[in-house]
Amino acid sequence: MVDLLPEQTAHWQLIEAKARDHFRRAAISEIRTPLLEVTELFSRGIGEATDVVGKEMYTFLDRGERSCTLRPEGTASVVRAAIQHGLLSQGAQRFWYGGPMFRYERPQAGRQRQFHQIGVELLGFADVRSDVEAIAVAWDLLADLGVGGLALEINSLGSGADRARYREQLVAWLGARADQLDPDSQARIHTNPLRVLDSKNPQTQALLADAPSLADALDPESQERFAQVQRGLDALAIPYLLNRRLVRGLDYYSHTAFEITSSQLGAQATVCGGGRYDGLVEQLGGPVTPAFGWALGMERLALLLAQAGGLEEEGPAPLDLYVVNRGGAAEAMALPLARQCRAAGLAVEIDASGSAFGKQFKRADRSGARWALVIGEEEALDGVVVLKDLRQAGASDQRLTPQDLSTWARTQGLGSC
Repeated sequence: MVDLLPEQTAHWQLIEAKARDHFRRAAISEIRTPLLEVTELFSRGIGEATDVVGKEMYTFLDRGERSCTLRPEGTASVVRAAIQHGLLSQGAQRFWYGGPMFRYERPQAGRQRQFHQIGVELLGFADVRSDVEAIAVAWDLLADLGVGGLALEINSLGSGADRARYREQLVAWLGARADQLDPDSQARIHTNPLRVLDSKNPQTQALLADAPSLADALDPESQERFAQVQRGLDALAIPYLLNRRLVRGLDYYSHTAFEITSSQLGAQATVCGGGRYDGLVEQLGGPVTPAFGWALGMERLALLLAQAGGLEEEGPAPLDLYVVNRGGAAEAMALPLARQCRAAGLAVEIDASGSAFGKQFKRADRSGARWALVIGEEEALDGVVVLKDLRQAGASDQRLTPQDLSTWARTQGLGSC
């Protein structure tokens, strides 16, 4: 778990602001859920046999002897909130969320044990167009952020009946070759066999080249549904690759599954992933509700943009005014005047060091501010301030009364807007 320092936070805010704008234009509203939930929510929703539930959750008993878990993902919490507050009775819902998630897994570049996600959940949408729309929102956001080397991979996990038929075939096939699988895949044969398809072990992947295909187990309805998804993406000119090994890591997915990867990120290339989860709402105690969602990892996305130089030109909001002040009377004037300028829309920093003017001016230069507001004992006694242009050589200083400063600040504030 790592700290986000001010420069990093400024970059994150840029990403978040762009995401908010895309969601606003897609009529997707924000929802905020607690970090802490009852453990059963995730064991029921994500699946007991998944690595997330079995190995990675931060789970403990609270003082009331209730089993609690720091949320490892956002979808189950959003669905729980929609059920609890009766939102699904009001019609289909379009949500987005953002915030920290927690998994006890091996830290790596762009992924820590506390990590952050931005996600979208469309609840109550069965139409294939909702699959395509959600993918398009993710694709357009990443493209707008300047992520390079994007590739969309899609697959169909079929219906529950499709997967049940395929599971029988796959378990039999894997069981006959168990001695050739890596230990993790051997353990998954009878608990979560579809996850074997997603193994990162090279030997296992080579063996799986001859494994039964889920695509062959899809009934005609599921095949047509997936064909419609592809036609929808074609109509939007969003390129995609079919990845028949793509299964996602959580049990609640069905039909469309997708990942968006970037060639700029090396081995851990996935930036965004998600899919359809029509059975989850009912599984968590709600009405039968079709749904589709995705999440992107903020750490991985910020790392990718930083490596590509996409965030270098951006940074913390520029400072307009740096207040240089020294002496009792001058220091008493500094904060009221700074507050007056901030109210007019300017970004203002006060030097509270009490050090010599020379040192304060050096800090003013380093701050990046366009102007310095200088208040000494002489200015304080005369009831004026000195406005100094730090970026234009040879510019004359201006002596202003507080009223004149207020007028100037409003003008500057309006101009910067």
